[in-house]
Amino acid sequence: MDHRAYSYYEANAADISFEDITSSEKNARILRWLRDGDDKISHFSLGRDSCVQFSIGKGDNLGWLGYFIGRSVKIQFLDIWHLNPRGWEPQWEQQIDDFMFGLARNQSIRCIRAFHVRDYESTALRRALGNLSLLEKLHYGHSYITLDGYSALGTLLESGDCKLKKIHLMSSNIDDDGVAAFANGLRSIGPFLRELLLPDNSIGNEGLLALVTALESCTSLKRLDLSDNDFSLAAAGLGSLSDWLQTVVLNLNELSLEYCAINDEGLQALTEGAVNHCKDLNLAGNDSITASGFRYLSTSLQSSSCRLEKLCLGAMNIGDDGAEVLARGLVGNETLRFLHLRDDEEEFAITPVGVNNTYLSNHTVQEFWGIFDEPDEDEDIDESVVLYAKLNKEHPEHAARCKILMNHTHLDMAPLLRWELKFVPLAVRWFERAKSCTTLSIDNYADYRRRVLDESEEAFQSRVLTALYEFVRGMPKKVLERRDELALVAAYDEKIAMVRDESNRILRILKKRLREDVDERDRKIAKLEEENKRLRGIVESVRKSLED
Repeated sequence: MDHRAYSYYEANAADISFEDITSSEKNARILRWLRDGDDKISHFSLGRDSCVQFSIGKGDNLGWLGYFIGRSVKIQFLDIWHLNPRGWEPQWEQQIDDFMFGLARNQSIRCIRAFHVRDYESTALRRALGNLSLLEKLHYGHSYITLDGYSALGTLLESGDCKLKKIHLMSSNIDDDGVAAFANGLRSIGPFLRELLLPDNSIGNEGLLALVTALESCTSLKRLDLSDNDFSLAAAGLGSLSDWLQTVVLNLNELSLEYCAINDEGLQALTEGAVNHCKDLNLAGNDSITASGFRYLSTSLQSSSCRLEKLCLGAMNIGDDGAEVLARGLVGNETLRFLHLRDDEEEFAITPVGVNNTYLSNHTVQEFWGIFDEPDEDEDIDESVVLYAKLNKEHPEHAARCKILMNHTHLDMAPLLRWELKFVPLAVRWFERAKSCTTLSIDNYADYRRRVLDESEEAFQSRVLTALYEFVRGMPKKVLERRDELALVAAYDEKIAMVRDESNRILRILKKRLREDVDERDRKIAKLEEENKRLRGIVESVRKSLED
């Protein structure tokens, strides 16, 4: 369509009556601000809704609006909502073209977000995009774009005129064919693209396969959001996504696949690449995954290659079996910081059993819900889970020792006896380092902090002496005979002398009993020898009688 010459706007801009080209005082005031270069307008919104800055109505001349936006050097963010006012049908397309004609001259806009736009408006906008040299982010939301529209978008990206760093197409009718249509464009901007968000677009297995092929050049990608698509039959596509993550020189910060109907087979195909090459993985809402599927995830969490720091599993039917499988995956994991389960109906507590299990349990997870906040009163959340997570977050270097002291009032020393007295100096040093747990505190929500281990110094010393005493008392006899090594125990505290005296007393008793046992054994042996001698005499007498 024909446009008024740009020279027309240039010639009349200084004297134009804003009341004649706008539908309201507010819109007239905004055009005046744009013309005069008001510094406050860096984020501009327009549309037929009343909530935007420039609410389009009958009487608004979009050609002038486009002209003033085009020459603005202040606007960096532009939001477009419902460009077509009701009752504009006869002149609507001409107004859209005039607006985009002016917009195309802008050299300051970095981000455009278009919501609820139809295909004609989207097509006109794409024609303007190629001229916006500073544009970095493009967002379409709840818009109707045809297959030809996505092909045109791909062509624009291929042209090199539009080097976008972020593309967000939400609920915009892409489907598998649409992905294939603009895939070549993604390849062209791959080295520049940082974020690609395609949620709720009816993408399935074929579209995912086409997308992964296009992503091969996207070596700078940090965020990929494919939420609310249907991957129930996309094991092949998810496997391809996993392979891409593993083969490309890429470390994705965030991968979102929530509510994608992923099942056990799909999770198996995805897990290795996602866990080892992403920091943030969102699988919330994929309630078809069972404990069998979580086993693949658990195995990858235990891998030394795991890179995952945040894992979202809300709104999933985890159940007791799934919780147990996931808990095994956390054992030994050194990267995970946030495990989000808040939307899950299932709840489970982390209760370590045995000192060794406590030591090997996870000491890195810092958060179990969407926001680390005080649990609601109606939520049945184990207080120990909150405490462990806060301990991991605020005192990670002390977490393991504090949890051992918190969960095991009595430390069973029997498993350590095989180390004999070599263990004693190690135990002394461990208790010396663990003593700080009695002074540490953590945030307790209500504007005060609580102590991690509510135990006095006397109680702690008593615990130390009890543990060492039980160790010495339980040592085998051969260890007790090495009196020179007992000096290592005495070096810890003068009170250990009591243990040594008791040990010596026990040793004397044992020696006395041993001597008594030896004497008794000798008497029995002597008696047996006498009996044996007597029996040999009888045998000899019988033998001689038979010979006679």
